[in-house]
Parts: sequence; structure tokens; C-alpha cells
Amino acid sequence: MAWDPNLYLIFEKYRRQPAIDLLAHINLERPKVVFDLGCGPGNVTALLSERWPSANITGVDSSSEMLTKAAEIYPGIAWSKQDISEFAATDVDLIFSNAAFNWVPNHARLIASLARFLGEAGILAIQMPRNYEQPSHAQIVDCIESRPSRHHLRQFVDFTHVQPPAFYHDVLAPLVRNVEIWETNYFHVLQGDDPVLEWVMGTALRPVVNALSGSEKRDFVEEMRQRYRDAYPRGPDGTTLFAMQRLFVVAQR
Repeated sequence: MAWDPNLYLIFEKYRRQPAIDLLAHINLERPKVVFDLGCGPGNVTALLSERWPSANITGVDSSSEMLTKAAEIYPGIAWSKQDISEFAATDVDLIFSNAAFNWVPNHARLIASLARFLGEAGILAIQMPRNYEQPSHAQIVDCIESRPSRHHLRQFVDFTHVQPPAFYHDVLAPLVRNVEIWETNYFHVLQGDDPVLEWVMGTALRPVVNALSGSEKRDFVEEMRQRYRDAYPRGPDGTTLFAMQRLFVVAQR
């Protein structure tokens, strides 16, 4: 499914903050080999480059649209088109990922494989949204189930990839010397008439909308617009408070 990097970057400040918080927990002075898996339009990869300017940094993503945008904005960084579920390397100092693994299944295999790609004292640092019980995601499922085309649309929504914190501890503990796991609830103050719809159109709602066309697409988007207006009403100052729960994992080999 095609990505729209411009739509994704509308909320760049808010999407980037978890990456900044994840970076603050990485204790590496001079990593030589760094990969950013699911780099998207490169705005977070640029943070890695700023922190470790002498490192060999590569942004990896499966979206041609995202990588084209990344190369346009940050031409000095290496970009590679690849499915991150098939990523392989050796002696990596840092494997970093911000809001990408929620699109990838089979985390038991994926996380264990990534840990084995780390060199001595290498770090695996991951941030994933885990907002699936909130209206931002629950309303997508409810809306799909209310429509005649639900049997077709179900295949485009899978909110089961990200697991509870204990899962990642159990996978990583036998493979690393230290693992740190935490969750943070971000409360974003958004501007505009339908900011939550705009946010989700760039991420979780994208595959469903891309699978629709014509009047069915318009009807679906309009129903989601009203659902989000009801679930996230504008405050007295005209802004909308949007909660986003995120899971962080930092493991050192």
C-alpha cells in the first residue's frame, strides 16, 4: 500500500518526540554501524545522524514514496529499500526503529533475530504505538464491522502485532545482558477541524482507505470523521486532546 509522506509529516513534531525520548535512553558514544528500520521520510534518521555524525547510518524502509522523500530532504544519508521483516546484518552497533514494528507480524521471531545481529554491547532500540484499545483504533474496527464490505476490509486491519511489555522481556532476556521496557502516554494538543482523522489517515486508516474507491470511500471517511469528532471533542479553546500510548524497548547485547 502506498504511503503519503507529506500527510505523515503534518504531525512531524508529535511523531518525532517518542524517537527523541528513545534516543535519550541509548548509551552509545561512538557507534560505527547504525540502521534505522522503518525510517519513513527520514526525519528520525536525521536525528541519529546529528547525534553520531561519524557513524555509518542507513535508513531502511519498504516504501518507495517514503524513501524518495527521505533522499530529497536528507541527501547525505544512505537509504535502502527493504522489508524490515527480512533485514539481516552482522556486528551492528545500533538497530533503531520508531513506529514501524507495529506493521510487522511475528515479533517473537523478528525481535530475537534482530538481537542476534548486534555486535558486542550493541543496542536494539524500538518504539511502537500500542493504542489499539483507544478510539483512534477501536473506531476503525467498529466502522469496518458496520459495513457490507466488512469481509473484504478486515484483511487491511491487523492491530495484533504489538504485544504487552512482558512479551518483549521474555523474548530478549535470554539473548541480551540488559533490557529496559517502559510505556508512555502522550497527550497531543492538536489544531484543526478533524485533526484525529487527519492523523490516522496518514497511518492506521491508510490501508483501509486505499482499498476503497468512489462513494464507498467517501462514505467511509465521512463516517470515521463523525466517529472521531464524537470520541475526541474539541475543547473550549478549539483544540483537540489526542492520547497516544507507546511502548519502548531498549536491549543491549
